[in-house]
Amino acid sequence: MLWGSHQGGLELRTEGGETRVRATFPYGRETVLSDGAQPRKEIIASRAFGDRIERREEIHFLSGHDYNKPLAATSAGTLTLRDTDDALEIEATINANTTWARDFLSAHEAGLIRGLSPGFRVRPGGEGIEAQDGAIVRTIKAADLFEISAVTRPAYSDAQIEARNWHPPEGAPEDWARFMNCFNRWR
Repeated sequence: MLWGSHQGGLELRTEGGETRVRATFPYGRETVLSDGAQPRKEIIASRAFGDRIERREEIHFLSGHDYNKPLAATSAGTLTLRDTDDALEIEATINANTTWARDFLSAHEAGLIRGLSPGFRVRPGGEGIEAQDGAIVRTIKAADLFEISAVTRPAYSDAQIEARNWHPPEGAPEDWARFMNCFNRWR
């Protein structure tokens, strides 16, 4: 079963007791970090996270940036990351045998957790900062990605959770897919 809305890049599917997550964190999208007197904005450039991914270093998928609530990890073989020109692509298998995994899945099903947020450290020389239309814009060009988290309020609005229910339940009416499509638009 899949849950959610049609707004973004994280998809959950439960099959045979495991939940599979597919997500996309798009590159090149500007976000406002602070909109005070001098707004601060940030852009993560294409392939900014590629170095640690290509070296196959340990990276975690967490609930709420909390290392005490791991959902998947590259070292466990439950997290796969691909760094493309357009986005960071994530595939994870979540085992619901921990309380925090069940909490995450329940919160997502209830519509409470919809965002995706990377945890990283900018590499020396890996950023560019410029003034643009009265704002300070920071472009992250190279960063060490340590984790990516499911969160309630992501800084990057394009990194929202998306999930769909692909198969109607047994005994569902013939127009079930049309009903669910309408329902998901209002979540």
